[in-house]
Amino acid sequence: MNSKLVLKTLGLLLCCEAGAMFPSLAISYAEAGSDFRAFLYSILITGVIGFFLVFIKPQSFKVSQREGFIVAALGWLLLAVFGALPFAISGVLPHPADAFFETMSGFTTTGASVIDEVEALPKGLLFWRSLTHWLGGMGIIVLTLALIPSLNIAGLQMYKAEVTGPTKSKVVPRVTQTSRQLYKLYLGFTIAMIVLLKLAGMTWFDSFIHAFGTVATGGFSSKTASIGAYDSLMIELIIVFFMVACGINFSLYFSVIRGKKLAPLKDSEARIYLSIMFVSTMLIAVNLINAAEFEAGKAFREALFQAASIMTSTGFATADFNRWPDFSRYLLVILMFIGACAGSTGGGIKVIRIIILTKTAVRQLIKLLHPKAVIPVRVGQRVMPPEVVQTVQNFFILHIFIFALVTGFLTMLGLDIISAFSAAIATLNNIGPGFGLVGPAATYSSLPAIAKVVLSLCMLIGRLEIYTVLVVLTVRFWK
Repeated sequence: MNSKLVLKTLGLLLCCEAGAMFPSLAISYAEAGSDFRAFLYSILITGVIGFFLVFIKPQSFKVSQREGFIVAALGWLLLAVFGALPFAISGVLPHPADAFFETMSGFTTTGASVIDEVEALPKGLLFWRSLTHWLGGMGIIVLTLALIPSLNIAGLQMYKAEVTGPTKSKVVPRVTQTSRQLYKLYLGFTIAMIVLLKLAGMTWFDSFIHAFGTVATGGFSSKTASIGAYDSLMIELIIVFFMVACGINFSLYFSVIRGKKLAPLKDSEARIYLSIMFVSTMLIAVNLINAAEFEAGKAFREALFQAASIMTSTGFATADFNRWPDFSRYLLVILMFIGACAGSTGGGIKVIRIIILTKTAVRQLIKLLHPKAVIPVRVGQRVMPPEVVQTVQNFFILHIFIFALVTGFLTMLGLDIISAFSAAIATLNNIGPGFGLVGPAATYSSLPAIAKVVLSLCMLIGRLEIYTVLVVLTVRFWK
């Protein structure tokens, strides 16, 4: 293993993280916040360690998949550890498990929180908390590749280890160029949303916070009551639009820029994604009207927002869906598992995997009737290679196995089955809020410390889509 290059790359990631803390330091200074020293010390600790690692001179810049996996897994873990320093040093979250949970939730864009009163946080910490969303949304390694051209030689394996989906397509031939193009688009979405939220009535500070949380499909808010605190239809519609848009494969937007204006609508994954969201919204709204006696306008408004928020794994809330009828909650659970599109900032299993699994099952039924038939698995005009189909099937099995294992572990710690079940789903699929003790009107603060650590690892496994983390834990990887 090229350990020196791994350490050098991890050092670059830490230096980038230290630099990313400066806006929060500036806000804390301007507000005379109690978190100023915490950010100053955090920047020094993170920056100094990163600085020394950067000066390691590797003998070669050649990278195999092994180095790519370990940089992705250890990189995200280290960033969460060092990113937790401002919370721990400031005393806001003095327990290491709480600080680690909050930061891992931020970087993985999960949006689960252990903070009961968000408004009590200093503005510097509020900004850092949401900025971790924005940094993790498109990918920390993708951002590093965009900023540091010298990593282009080694970048492809790291890019593949971090980008979501069963296939890893590049927008342009070079990885560094792809990373830059992705972040230009990502930044464009963010700026547009900040301006629109400001025009809709938010303060500039809140506009930044919620734009970071929406474009990254994260869900951290500056309000304890989340988006429901604003009670504004215009704000909700803006957020729904960007949640839905950022749940679509970002590569499709480059096709739009290049003149293929209907590319997102012609893509089979995007069409099914939008169809599932539309049907779910209609079913939930009708159920709320019939079973909970909601007014039609309120029912459709809340159903649209929560269906979009849950399916894209954003986790914002305008209502306590923990109190909704069972059928509506059942549909939300299904959306938690399905998730958004591959190549988006959303979490979940991903729509393209659901399509492949469904078509594989249908193919197997047909082959029972016609054993000699050759039936390829197609997604749109593309024929999925057998190895991709096999990888998707294995991914699904591992996903269900980890979910069941974590649910069992949480019940063993004393959680009721609903809370344990939904906490496992919400963290593994990077959703945030669940049901029961971890519903949208509650937090994860009441959970035992060991449960928070396990759920933090679930967030990491979910964000890096299982294989990247599990392969590093195998004995054969280190031989």
